[in-house]
Formats: sequence, structure tokens, C-alpha cells
Amino acid sequence: MTVELPYKIATLCYMFDAEGRVLLLHRRRPPNQDLYSPPGGKLEKAVGESPTACALREIREEVGLVLKEDDLHLTGIVSEAGFDDRMHWLMFLYEVKGVVEVERTTFDEGTLDWVKSDEIEGLPIPSTDRDVIWPLFWQHRGGFFMAHINCYKGRTDWSLEQSIVVG
Repeated sequence: MTVELPYKIATLCYMFDAEGRVLLLHRRRPPNQDLYSPPGGKLEKAVGESPTACALREIREEVGLVLKEDDLHLTGIVSEAGFDDRMHWLMFLYEVKGVVEVERTTFDEGTLDWVKSDEIEGLPIPSTDRDVIWPLFWQHRGGFFMAHINCYKGRTDWSLEQSIVVG
């Protein structure tokens, strides 16, 4: 018997400073409470929000930057089936084009902090991010990828469905 799980749609927004560090949020709330991830959040389905509009809204709300569509590059789409055996996720991964200047700050969602790429491995991050999403993101910067992750029963089986590597 198949149990129908809710599907959540979200964005993750990758931003870099002049030193090449990435902006991460040490989350205070679920999902991924106490873990580090790029700023982002759930799409407002009730109002028909697009993934790009969601990314721009989340960047404005969490980071304080007002950007426009042309400031973003859609680097990847990741689907996670059976996350925590409770839900499915469809995530749109955007990279902000150009350098971003933001101060370290704490707010209700958590703490924003700049992290060197080689320090990410040592941080508490979601396992699917560590095993799949970060490696694919680094490989596809400036290009595009689509991946599917089977998370049922704690698994991390994944497949790359599309890949456009630039350079």
C-alpha cells in the first residue's frame, strides 16, 4: 500500500562574497534545525508564487538584499522523495550573480555567517546536502543540473537526471 505524503516546494539561495566565501544560515527552526544551509524557504503556494519570486522574497527577508530576476541563476532542481519518511521536497537552487556584501547577523530564523568552501565539510549540514547537493552545486556553477534523491528509510540513493557543466 502506498501512503501519500505532502509535497513541499522550496528555494535555496547561494551567495558569495569577494573572498569566495558562501553565506550560510545556521537554522534555529525546522526543517534542518541546528544545521547549516543556504538561505531560502518554502514557496507560498496559496498565492501562486513562482520559484524565482520565492528566492527573491527569501533573500529580501533573510538577508536584507533587494534583488531582481536577472540577478539570479537557476543552478539546479532537486527532488527528495520520502524525506524523513514524512514528506517530499522539490527544491530550486539559485545562485546570486556577482559578489554580495552582507554582515554576519542573527534573526528569528538563525544566524547568517560567511563560510569558506573548505569549511563546509566540517559543519553540521543535512546529509543529502553533504552527499549530493553540495557536490553537484560546485560542479554545475554557471550551468544546470537536475537530481532526484530517494530518502525513504534514511537512504540517500540518487540519480542525476540532467547535467549541463560550463567550462
